[in-house]
Amino acid sequence: MFKSMNLGDSQSQKTEPAGEVEKVKCLIIGSGPAGYTAAIYAARANLSPVMYEGLQPGGQLTTTTEVENFPGYPEGITGPVMMEDLKAQAKRFGTDVRWGLATKAELDGPPHRITIDNKKVIEADTVIIATGAEAKYLGLEDEKKYAGSGVSACATCDGFFYRGKDVAVVGGGDTAAEEALYLSGLCNKVYLIVRRDELRASKVMQERVFNTKNIEILWKHQTKGLFGDGVVEGATLWKNKGEANEEEVKIKIDGFFLAIGHKPNSDIFKDYVKTDDVGYIHTIDNSSKTDAEGVFACGDVMDSTYRQAVTAAGSGCKAAIDAERYLSEKNS
Repeated sequence: MFKSMNLGDSQSQKTEPAGEVEKVKCLIIGSGPAGYTAAIYAARANLSPVMYEGLQPGGQLTTTTEVENFPGYPEGITGPVMMEDLKAQAKRFGTDVRWGLATKAELDGPPHRITIDNKKVIEADTVIIATGAEAKYLGLEDEKKYAGSGVSACATCDGFFYRGKDVAVVGGGDTAAEEALYLSGLCNKVYLIVRRDELRASKVMQERVFNTKNIEILWKHQTKGLFGDGVVEGATLWKNKGEANEEEVKIKIDGFFLAIGHKPNSDIFKDYVKTDDVGYIHTIDNSSKTDAEGVFACGDVMDSTYRQAVTAAGSGCKAAIDAERYLSEKNS
């Protein structure tokens, strides 16, 4: 089940009642740049797509304030407004955008059966999975308090806003090392907060971090909280937590980046499509095809590497084209 929160014109969204099975050509599960782009292309190909947005129409970008790296917006745009633009474009071409959660999947067709809100069943000739992934957080209340105001889970997305400033990255794996290295090219100083006394990152990544002068590793530190007047101004940390020499320390920072991993929203599909150990859906070669016939995946649910709005949109385009070609070949 993909999890989200409702943003946008909820009154214009349709809630489908329980009843007989509804049959559709193309069902898109999830929204965001991948889902909406897939909908635009599928609608223009006369596939009459039906989309269920989930609890967070627009996906993770709806929690982002400024988006400055998506082509076509020279002055930048807020994440929620950008997603509303994509949604309006999808609807313009005839996409049936609905409110609802996919709670069960039976992908042993075609046709495939998707249950919405544990009630309504959609029978689809093709399914495009665009359910995204969720960044893992520490679970601190301050992460919510300062969301979009100093807290981020994507250095590539938001690092630009912290040029010349001091920031912190939480994590000890390859992702954390990559984020810290990326930010080191933009920021004055990068603290890498590591709860253990060693990094889990690969040796190559470790060497790069060790050799970068403006990265300071805070070994055996854990985050207690964040502070600041409306925006992040610093972090309170535990050093050597649980040990005799435990102490509380404070660091002054302007940005706090989480780099402890992502969880793809793929649980209900795992019995039918191949995933990696984390849950990212495997696609065949350079396509959006999964190993289930007529089922395609796009966006962050299948992308563990880039996780950018523009790459998600591109993969949504591929999914719609692959779905259209699949149906065309099947009906020829």
